[in-house]
Amino acid sequence: MIAHLLVALAVLLTAAKLGGVLAARLGQPPVLGELLAGVALGALPALGLHGTEGLARDAVLEALAELGVILLLFEVGLSTRFADLVKVGASAFLVACIGVVVPMALGYGVGAWLLPEASPVAHLFLGAALSATSVGITARVLRDMGRIGSPAGQIVLGAAVIDDVLGLLVLAVMVGLAGGGGGSGVMTVLAWVGAKAVGFLGVALVAGRWAAPRLFAIAARLRGQGVLFTLALVVCFALSWAASAVGLAPIVGAFAAGLVLEGVPFAELSDGAERLEERLTPLAAVLVPLFFVRMGLAVDLGALGTGSLALAGALSVAAILGKQACALAVVTPGVDRLAVGLGMIPRGEVGLIFANIGMSLAPGGRPLLGPGAFAAIVAMVLVTTLVTPPLLRWRMGTAPAAAAGPAPTVRAA
Repeated sequence: MIAHLLVALAVLLTAAKLGGVLAARLGQPPVLGELLAGVALGALPALGLHGTEGLARDAVLEALAELGVILLLFEVGLSTRFADLVKVGASAFLVACIGVVVPMALGYGVGAWLLPEASPVAHLFLGAALSATSVGITARVLRDMGRIGSPAGQIVLGAAVIDDVLGLLVLAVMVGLAGGGGGSGVMTVLAWVGAKAVGFLGVALVAGRWAAPRLFAIAARLRGQGVLFTLALVVCFALSWAASAVGLAPIVGAFAAGLVLEGVPFAELSDGAERLEERLTPLAAVLVPLFFVRMGLAVDLGALGTGSLALAGALSVAAILGKQACALAVVTPGVDRLAVGLGMIPRGEVGLIFANIGMSLAPGGRPLLGPGAFAAIVAMVLVTTLVTPPLLRWRMGTAPAAAAGPAPTVRAA
């Protein structure tokens, strides 16, 4: 078994890294290449090249991939500052709220129209997959264009961070609704799970931000190798478990752990060593791509029949048009509203996480999202990721080098 696992890891990690590097060379986010690498591996048996059939169903690889997405959300939390969330102002908050509600409503309508046999909760999951903007993709494009310091760029980045937080709350509610079956009393379940998610984050942040500096100060006195980094992982895994124990997705706890530890002076406590994010990077660089290449493996191209292609097209249109409603929420004068709407288009990691969880949930023994719906969501993520850079370049142009702002402190979610 260990030999099989080692070979599988070698194949998947090589494919993920090659795909990510190639995508970056082509000016696209690495996650796009990692995802397509998985899709390509999954399609090999159809071409007569066998050996990858069982990779998508391997339990050990699944566990490692899930650990990767937990580390991803931990990283996102670590790179999200409360001060940044407060500074972005009313426009960013309103843009984020509209950017969640309108695409989710459109996605629900698409699901009810094209998948009438699916449950209302499945329709909600389709809508929820459209809700969260990918911070990293837009930030990279704006930085490369020298527009990250523009008013529109600042609103988009701030809104995307808030958007991701709201997206995680939506995910927590969706998981709770699926567990409740989505039958009678849906509003009761919705209110209960929403309150539970907000309560969990509130308690974790208040208690964690009080306790974490004290725990790390005590651990620093031990002077053991890797003690502080190990404690950080313990906090991440403990809060991920706690979120799961109260009926939320583990990634909600991982995100909360990142927010909790964001204020810990890790470098000072470790005698000027790297920041916690820098310590985490090598581990995340291995496990996070594993999650996305495995998601690509799970895409069944054979399931993309006429119905699934229609669903993919409709979801892509809903995803693009839904984010244009964000332009209506910009209250700051002199801001290019269309640029804000275009900057909110790309879906990335969070949309894929929604799809993965939706396919793994099986209320009543039937998967909430079937292979066709899963493939359609992945296609939507690819489309929105590909169209955003040219649209933003068309609308905003490229600023002189001197106008380029500093690199953002947030990452993709």
